[in-house]
Amino acid sequence: MSSDPFVVISSDTHAGAPVNTYRDYLDAKHQQLFDDWRGSYSNPQKKHIGSKKHLNWDDDARMADMENDGVIGEIVFPNTVPPFFKTSVLICGNPRPEDYPLRLEGIRAHNRWLKDWCDEYPAQRAGIGLVYLNDIDEAMKDIEWIANAGLRGGILLPHVPDDCTSFIKPLYHPDYDRMWALLEETGLVINHHGGTGSPDYGRLPVSLPIRLIETSFFSTRSYSQLLLSGVFHRFPKLKYIITESGCAWVPETLERLDFFWKRIASGAVGEFQFAQDVTTPEPPSFYAKRNCYYGASSASPVEIRDRDTIGTDRILWGSDYPHYEGTYPHTRLALRHAFNDVGEDNARKMLGLNAAELYDFDLDALAPLAEKCGPTWDELSVPLAKEEFPEQTHTNAFRTL
Repeated sequence: MSSDPFVVISSDTHAGAPVNTYRDYLDAKHQQLFDDWRGSYSNPQKKHIGSKKHLNWDDDARMADMENDGVIGEIVFPNTVPPFFKTSVLICGNPRPEDYPLRLEGIRAHNRWLKDWCDEYPAQRAGIGLVYLNDIDEAMKDIEWIANAGLRGGILLPHVPDDCTSFIKPLYHPDYDRMWALLEETGLVINHHGGTGSPDYGRLPVSLPIRLIETSFFSTRSYSQLLLSGVFHRFPKLKYIITESGCAWVPETLERLDFFWKRIASGAVGEFQFAQDVTTPEPPSFYAKRNCYYGASSASPVEIRDRDTIGTDRILWGSDYPHYEGTYPHTRLALRHAFNDVGEDNARKMLGLNAAELYDFDLDALAPLAEKCGPTWDELSVPLAKEEFPEQTHTNAFRTL
C-alpha cells in the first residue's frame, strides 16, 4: 500500500475570471453599467498584477502546476474582482445597502463563470458559489441556483461583523433558519474562509496592520456563534467547514465553549441572567465533532499536532494556490514536512479522502490522475533534511516551532 499513489485534494485554492470576461456573464442592462464602471476601475492590488495573475483562470498553466505539485483535485474559492467591486470579492466585506444591488449582480456573474470553468474539469474542481445575506430571500435564490448548477463546493457564507448588523442580521439570528433548512435539504457545504469577517478599521496608515493582527479572531468568530446558537442542533445534517484559519485553535476553543456552556446552562453567571433553555442539549464540542471540518491550509507539523483530539477525519489539507503564501511550488516538500510521521492512513484522510467525502469527489475518476502524478507514502514518509527546506517562501508550511 505504501507505493500506492495518494489522491491529494487541496481544500483551498482560488480562481476567478479576468475582469473583462465577467461582462459576458451579465445581462444587457448590466453590461452597459459594467462598461461605465470598467472605464473608471483600476486594480488597487498592484502586487498581484503580473506573472501570477493569469493562474486564476489559465487552465493549461494551472493544471500543469497542480500536476507538478501532485495535487489531483481542488475546492475553489474566489480570488479576482467581479463587476462593480472595488477590490477582490474575498476581502471586500459585506456590501452596504446602497452597493448591494450591483454587488449582487457581480457575484452572480462570478457564479455563472465559475460553473462554466468547473465544467471544463468536472472531476477535479469543486467550485464554491457566492451569496450575500443582505436579503435572505435573494440568498436562498442563489443557494438554489448553486445547487442546481452543480457547484458542489457549496456556498461561501459571509461573516457578519458588528458594523454590518444594522443592515444584515447576525448569523445567530433565528430568521436564518429557513436558509439553514434549505442548505440542509440541498446538502451544500457551508464554507467560511480566513481573512474575511473583519470590521472596517478606517483608512489610517496603521489600520491594515491592526486588521492583520486581529484577522484570526474575526475569521473564526462565526464558528462559536453557530455552535452556541444551536444551528447544528436544529439542523443536524448541515456540513460546515472553516478554511485557511488552520486548526490548532480548535481544542482550546471547544474547551472554552464547553466550559461556558455549562455555566450558562446553570441559569446565571455573575450579573447575567439567561433565558431558560438558551443552551443546546449537548455541549458545543458534540456538534463540532458531528458537523464541523477544518481546511488547514499550508499546514505545518505544529498546526496538526492535535489532530487526534480534533479528529483526523475532520482535517483537510489545502495548498492556497495560487497565493504567494501557498505551498506551490514546494508542495511535495511541504507535505513531507507536515505529514511524514502521522501514519499512512491518517495522511491519506487529511490529504484527500476527507475532502473527497465532504465535497463529493469521484475517487474512481481521480484514480488515473493520481497514478500519473500523486505522491506515495514511500515519498511522503521521508522527513525533510535541513538542506531541503526552501530558502525563500511566504508559506507557513515549513514552520518547525
